[in-house]
Amino acid sequence: MFFTYPMESFVARHVLIMLVHNGDMDARGGCTLENERLVEEDELGDGEGVGDDHTVNTTATTGSIIEGGGILCMNRRQTWTMMCYLITLLPSLVVSDIGPVLSLTGAVGGSCISYIGPGLVYLGLNGEAFLDKVGSWLDGWRRARGYATGNNNGAYTSEEDLPVEGNASLEIPQDVGKFTYESVTSGSKPLWYYLGLFPIWTSIANHGNNHMQKKIAAATAAAGGAAVVDESTEVLPPPSKWDFGVCLFFIVFGMISAVAGVLSNVYVQMFDVDEA
Repeated sequence: MFFTYPMESFVARHVLIMLVHNGDMDARGGCTLENERLVEEDELGDGEGVGDDHTVNTTATTGSIIEGGGILCMNRRQTWTMMCYLITLLPSLVVSDIGPVLSLTGAVGGSCISYIGPGLVYLGLNGEAFLDKVGSWLDGWRRARGYATGNNNGAYTSEEDLPVEGNASLEIPQDVGKFTYESVTSGSKPLWYYLGLFPIWTSIANHGNNHMQKKIAAATAAAGGAAVVDESTEVLPPPSKWDFGVCLFFIVFGMISAVAGVLSNVYVQMFDVDEA
């Protein structure tokens, strides 16, 4: 075990680097289009270097970049490799029975891969549609009770609000029906909003929507401003209430199954149920 490095550790290291350092394995500033251009210019000798506090440039000699960003005498790549190695080595030295380890891994990992992960991905990719749908529900509830409501532009004006005669300055906004995260979270909200854990779902949807917009903007910039979506591609219908209901059910069911799996394993180990 001391001289083995499981292949899964490479995947774990990659995921950790993406989460913690935005995929910047070699401390070059992150996976951004601007940084990739500067790094390429530096390696080709066309730039003056991309150095910062965590990166050592040797452009005076070879024009290349030495990996940095680690601890002690190790660079970032070596640091995370050592951490993954110790994370897998130390439990194997302490735990004599691999059964509970595999059971816990199956309970948590299986729930995340089968239920929690797909649900979160679907909610994040359709975050704008989810916020719009929840916003429309809240808007109807607020209007029924005479509360102030709003959309992206602040005051929300519908066709029913426009008088036949009177103030001609009232206009229907161009983005009627589009609700942002701020318009959803601000103002009065009913009890079902909290009982249904919608503060959590809307936060996840907003986070996913923001990242989707950044990805689309980066892809558009990389394409020189051209459209990144082929207009000839068949467009899928927007998500329905049933789709979002299944999505939230997957997440909740996955969380419950993961917790139940961990607790059942702890119970078995504490009371030696297998030996009874």
